[in-house]
Amino acid sequence: MQEQHVATLVVAVSGWGPRPVVRASDGAQDDVSFVCYRLGMTSSATEKHPKGDPFSVRFTASTDRVVQEEARRTRRSKSAVVEALTEEAMRTRRFPGVGFRGDDAGRRPWLIGSGLDVWEAIEMLEDYDSPERLVEETQLTDRQVRLALAYRKSYPEEIAEAIAQNRRTAREWRDLYPFVEFSADS
Repeated sequence: MQEQHVATLVVAVSGWGPRPVVRASDGAQDDVSFVCYRLGMTSSATEKHPKGDPFSVRFTASTDRVVQEEARRTRRSKSAVVEALTEEAMRTRRFPGVGFRGDDAGRRPWLIGSGLDVWEAIEMLEDYDSPERLVEETQLTDRQVRLALAYRKSYPEEIAEAIAQNRRTAREWRDLYPFVEFSADS
């Protein structure tokens, strides 16, 4: 009976990569198991959205190349890229008619066919006081308004934060970006 070699490597990681393989000097192939610990991860993102249990996934070679290239381009781990893409894919399935746009760090949901981000439709709804009036007086459809409301119900903090950023005064923007010249005071 051939002896099986199993090595355990203790590492501290925030993402999961491909499962490594150790080759013994006799050419036998052994799996390496990982014991992973979180090190002082106290950011608000991990507190609000704790990570689930790790699991293994294997992509086709072509998918792996694309994910690896996206990780290189965005300077993120493959795990972070896959997590972000999965989150967007799940949201677009849960909310058909919502897409995502923007740069890698600031992807935001928008209502396909309207040109508006979801937060903009919600802000308009607050200004118009009723969904019926918003549909009546704008080019938004009833379905788009209901979709924006459903999205806000699932992600209220995300939408509230975007609206709050948009409502900053010129003074607040000047304090944040003193090098930018403003054409009018608000």
